[in-house]
Amino acid sequence: MTDIVTITPNPAVDLSTSVEKILPVYKLRGTSQQRDPGGGGINVARVIRRLGGDVRAIYPVGGATGDLLRRLLDREGVPSQTFPITEETREDFFVTEASTGRPFRFILPGPSLSEGEWQQCLTLLCKIEPFPRFVVASGSLPRGVPDDFYARVTRIATRLGAKMVLDTSGPALAAAVAEGVDLIKPNLREMRELAGHEPNDAVEWEASAKALVHNGKVGTVALTMGHLGAVLVTRDRVLRAEPLPITPAGAVGAGDSFLGALLWRFASRSNLEEAFRYAVAGGAAALLNPGTSLCLPDDVERLAQQVVIKAA
Repeated sequence: MTDIVTITPNPAVDLSTSVEKILPVYKLRGTSQQRDPGGGGINVARVIRRLGGDVRAIYPVGGATGDLLRRLLDREGVPSQTFPITEETREDFFVTEASTGRPFRFILPGPSLSEGEWQQCLTLLCKIEPFPRFVVASGSLPRGVPDDFYARVTRIATRLGAKMVLDTSGPALAAAVAEGVDLIKPNLREMRELAGHEPNDAVEWEASAKALVHNGKVGTVALTMGHLGAVLVTRDRVLRAEPLPITPAGAVGAGDSFLGALLWRFASRSNLEEAFRYAVAGGAAALLNPGTSLCLPDDVERLAQQVVIKAA
């Protein structure tokens, strides 16, 4: 049985490079060129696989970019279940300005999916036998896909006995939470959307996470707060972690690396504190690498020993 299945309705091929300085009009010549598979659930699957977990990725493929995406994932050893779409899979573009270290992220809109196309994703999920222990829905929804798509995924996962994990934003997040999910991993912006107000400090952010759990719609909130660290909230426990002192080399994939490491440890039946420790280490490790490389196992293991977890 596959432990974890990820759903990525709007995957991408991520192209990353660096230039000395970003200026208008001039030809900006990149000093490097790297292409990686991308999109929320794709990145989570990549992290779980490289850490040694058992995972399968479900995603659409369209055109030459879709074929490239599948080849890139095959190269990383991530098992895929794909379904064809008419329009081209998107390609995103990431540029680091070498003179300042500033990252620039260009996210393209991607394809529009017909109802028949996005329904194929739900059909593929339903047909998995035996069904996985965890279903992870992550990333944005492409055009043409209804806001309640992740809520539909949630109903399937719940009916078939899997834990439902969600990492998205906006109406798609609100609709799935209203359905009831086992775990969400919001950042501060996404937490603000759910809370409906702007918390002032880490204490108020934590209180907002607690409110979501205690209203019965979310089992666990893993809230990443950037320079404020992270907090993991369940009905019975609150765990806090300060950020690790790292000079970032990149800014892409920290949240996906956090979630991938967290689920890898959960699937290995680690306790809550140990899973949270590796999640914080995974998110920090992603910052050590430029472009869209995500976290590396040796960095995760090393940083996990430095993470300090405090119980409320």
